[in-house]
Amino acid sequence: MRMSAETMFRRLASQGQDDTLGGRIWRARDALQLTQEDLACHLGLPDATVASWEGDRDEPQSKSLFQLAGVLGVSPAWLIAGIGAGPDEGDCEVPERMQGGTAGGPSLSTLQRELERLRRQHATTAAAIERLEATLAQIGAGKTRPW
Repeated sequence: MRMSAETMFRRLASQGQDDTLGGRIWRARDALQLTQEDLACHLGLPDATVASWEGDRDEPQSKSLFQLAGVLGVSPAWLIAGIGAGPDEGDCEVPERMQGGTAGGPSLSTLQRELERLRRQHATTAAAIERLEATLAQIGAGKTRPW
């Protein structure tokens, strides 16, 4: 299904006040059963910083956003705009590195689960790229107008 930018903006606006960056950070953290303090500790930040993000009083900088997405096990695109699968829509478990795993790094099963998660994200991204390429081809052939 192809939608115009206007339709997409209307859809995003209709998702309501709960669907904000802060709300998505809270949702992902809650799905992992982490406290704000736990998350702040894993990010090396003050507790108040995470609280201000979740309260939509402040936003993470780019570096922190990518680190945050990694810790929470979601994509940066989902955190920023709700695009893709959130923590409620896929496997969501506390990463081993956050469960007091070995100092030598994650276990083989943890790495295999992460690989599977990335493969699913890759497939979703590939499908989106194919749709965009098809749309661009139609525009180039004059079959569809870009507006």
